[in-house]
Amino acid sequence: MGRLSTLFAPERVAVIGATDSEGSVGRAITSNLLESFDGDVVAVNPYKDDVLGLRCYDEVADVEGEGIDVAVVVVPPDVAVEAIRDAGAAGIGNVVVITAGFGETGSEGAARERDLREAAEEYDLNLVGPNSLGVMSTPRGLNATFGNEMATEGDISFMSQSGAFVTAVLDWAAERDVGFKDIVSLGNKAILDEDDFIAEWGDDPETEVILGYLEDINDGEAFVQTAREVTQETPIVLVKSGRTDAGASAAASHTGAMAGSERAYEAGLEQAGTLRVESVQELFDFAQILSGQPLPDGEEIAIVTNAGGPGVMTTDAVGDSDLSLSSFEDETLDALRETMPEEANIYNPVDIIGDAPAERFEAALSTVLEDDNVAMAVVVACPTAVLSFEELAEVVVSQQRAHETPIATTLMGGKSVGAGRDILSEAGIPNYFDPARAVESLDALREYDEIQSREYEEPAAFDVDRERAREILESAARRDTNRLGVEAMELLDAYGIPTPAGGVVSSPTEAEELAEDIGDDVVMKIVSPDILHKSDIGGVEVGVPPEEVRDTYEDLVVRARNYQRDAAILGVQVQEMVDLDSGTETILGMNRDPQFGPLLLFGLGGIFVEVLEDNTVRVAPVSESDARGMLDDIESAPLLRGARGRDPVDEDALVEAVQRLSQLVTDFPAIVELDINPLVATPDGVQAVDLRLTIDQEEL
Repeated sequence: MGRLSTLFAPERVAVIGATDSEGSVGRAITSNLLESFDGDVVAVNPYKDDVLGLRCYDEVADVEGEGIDVAVVVVPPDVAVEAIRDAGAAGIGNVVVITAGFGETGSEGAARERDLREAAEEYDLNLVGPNSLGVMSTPRGLNATFGNEMATEGDISFMSQSGAFVTAVLDWAAERDVGFKDIVSLGNKAILDEDDFIAEWGDDPETEVILGYLEDINDGEAFVQTAREVTQETPIVLVKSGRTDAGASAAASHTGAMAGSERAYEAGLEQAGTLRVESVQELFDFAQILSGQPLPDGEEIAIVTNAGGPGVMTTDAVGDSDLSLSSFEDETLDALRETMPEEANIYNPVDIIGDAPAERFEAALSTVLEDDNVAMAVVVACPTAVLSFEELAEVVVSQQRAHETPIATTLMGGKSVGAGRDILSEAGIPNYFDPARAVESLDALREYDEIQSREYEEPAAFDVDRERAREILESAARRDTNRLGVEAMELLDAYGIPTPAGGVVSSPTEAEELAEDIGDDVVMKIVSPDILHKSDIGGVEVGVPPEEVRDTYEDLVVRARNYQRDAAILGVQVQEMVDLDSGTETILGMNRDPQFGPLLLFGLGGIFVEVLEDNTVRVAPVSESDARGMLDDIESAPLLRGARGRDPVDEDALVEAVQRLSQLVTDFPAIVELDINPLVATPDGVQAVDLRLTIDQEEL
């Protein structure tokens, strides 16, 4: 265990604000500790002589005997900060602040929470909360909460950003015999957050699965790094609420509009190796199978059932998952023909028909589990007069242990299921009334097996001109603007992202000279940070011959002035033409997320970017395999690979462009949003044709 070991396994706990007043939180916590804690409980309250039979101390500094491991603070918010300081001065390393009235209540509470954080940092305290329900740990009987239930002992550790969710889960789990190791109500996360507890439980050999209910993540980058390490040994299953596109409405770029906060969480949680679920039921369905069953060595599943209808339902569920029905070997089919009734279906799903006793289930299950094409199995059974669910459970347990193959069961019944379910639960085999839940849980095992086998690469570090890039960004700040367009194309050049020949000029003569250097028809664009959609106002001309460049320059400036008289005109971009017909227009961009930082977006670009919305996102920095995964993720990936007779594009060049942009936006936090649209991909490479970005001048 790590630095939080004494938080969950203390010898002595003090309740600061202990009381015997009926209905009070201080009484509930003190009573819960006295009822179950295998250690000493100390009461601190200057207004009481004793509480529930405990002598009351005026201050923690007055407490006699050995030191205190954990202080639970239940005093009013206006004195809570001083209580934290007293605990730190007394040498207490862990503090759980139950008291509310901090950052969740407004500006005054937020100021109070800053004071609390400063006090905790001064004394290097492990502080849970404030506004927390408390903490539990079943091995020591620690119930330092004001909830109604003490958890059943088990191997699941659970954190929640909602105290009410903890109480609901405990009540739900008690009925289903789901056990826990540690439980923590995170509260406002002033000091300790989800990252700290994931790291702690990842080092805890008694925690088999980590569960969490989160509303936000404090530090997305740290979370991804920590979770990646932990999930190599311990699965993490999370419910993340608060699905919202908050912030996207204010975005100035295509990327910002398409990559809202929710997509950042999706990408971050996936890159962290966590399993994200949508409900409490899924949370514990997955937890039970992950803690009780071995990982599969494939995605093929066998179904054994005594009922045709539920067998079809299970087959449909497999079709909806990333699993596949096993194709049995000839030897398996021969063995099933010999042992099953003639009316039985020996092909997957195996229907051994309704008069099957437990012995027939055993023969069928043993046979299919011997098949090398079977990586996992689900047993679906309906109650009949000839079938004992208790005997069937014994059969399933025996076969699972003999073959060491993951199994889930669906004993479809009510009161008849109890004894069999208990036998299965004791052996770590989950039972679900709905076969779809059984299949989804087995699919979670497959997904976690893939997570464990991932090899995380370090992002590449390309040789770039970082100082040139900084000069370009600072020049924008000197112009007192936070938006840049094609005038900043050199920013891409500095980081090795190819661009067409050309530049920004400030007179018709310069435009003509540059066009002559290019030596062919050119593209000309008005350059103005105040005009975002230049083609909409006639600010773009394509295929301009050299002899018309002077006049076109003047026309573009006039159109811009007519559109917006006070617009800042920085000049006109003169650029060599890119043959769009020979390539595929893509978009490559970035939107900086408040929690996860730079969020890269890649997808189909050009004029269809907002219509088709065929794109994918990753949290930067990305490795080469991450970048290749982005190309694989989009639905239009076949267009990149030569669909309908097209020549395949240079995927290596696309992958490198993604990595180079990742390095750019990681190096410069001042870049808030960025669009390269289109980034034209051809068989010979890529070229960034247009650029738009927004910067935060204070970050430069």
